[in-house]
Amino acid sequence: MDINWLEDFVCFGRHLSFTAAANERNITQSAFSRRIQSLEYWAGTELVDRKTYPACLSNAGEEFLPVAKSILLQLHRTRDELQTKASLGNGIISFAAPHAASIHRLTPLLRQIEAVIPDVRTRVMSDDLHTCCEIFSQGLCEFLMCYRHSHIPLTLDEQRFQRLDLSEERLIPICSRKLAEGVGKTVEDRLGTAKFPYLAYPPGSFLGAVVERILAGKKVSPMPSHIDSFSEALKSLALSGTGVAWLPETSIQGELRNGSLVIAADETWTVPLTLSVFSNHEKRVGHAETVWSILTTKHSEM
Repeated sequence: MDINWLEDFVCFGRHLSFTAAANERNITQSAFSRRIQSLEYWAGTELVDRKTYPACLSNAGEEFLPVAKSILLQLHRTRDELQTKASLGNGIISFAAPHAASIHRLTPLLRQIEAVIPDVRTRVMSDDLHTCCEIFSQGLCEFLMCYRHSHIPLTLDEQRFQRLDLSEERLIPICSRKLAEGVGKTVEDRLGTAKFPYLAYPPGSFLGAVVERILAGKKVSPMPSHIDSFSEALKSLALSGTGVAWLPETSIQGELRNGSLVIAADETWTVPLTLSVFSNHEKRVGHAETVWSILTTKHSEM
């Protein structure tokens, strides 16, 4: 098995095009095709259905794709972990956290932890929620911090881990003051007709699913004018007057205070989120156990 075969296959699964995938992998299409065939020979079955146009994944390929992604994720994360330990030594406390939680909630918490444990060394692995859950589930970090919503399950076997709910906050529709005041209709009126510049999270992402639930409840289906995984990118676009975005309340407190952003609609367009931390008690040793104690104290003070 050559790891390049898995990389090639996952790339094809993303593009469903030999040409586009070969271009991304920076090899000729014929060489790319041969490597896919080598993987199929190893698997003992066709992973790509070449009888259709364009080619697509076979049933076996559909089944194997998430396995290949998981294998590559674990290999890359383990390599990164080994390299980090080699350069900095052992004793590093690792967190996985989606970008929105990492920037505005985890970073201040790390400062509090450092005040109690001056010699602690920390590492944050920030990605989308699905990947962060995968990193945590595979034991590549001690803690997972993320937002939760009662109707949108995490891709995580929660029964395996301990959980602390640290705080509650709202996901709020916001826009620039300029956008709110620049037209005859109010922003809320336009939200109701689905004719508004909608700054969206990707379909299938956690925050994307939360916002889609809000919009479905309002029976509106706006066409996104921009899609981005990063809440900070959506905030930047909202500040420029580009459109309406749903953002966690803590990430926009300063902008709401100075008036550069305004709330675009009433409470029925907002949704509560819970900020939670998960931990595997079997991996909590040394400073990690102290960190959990700090988090537990913070939880008890809520």
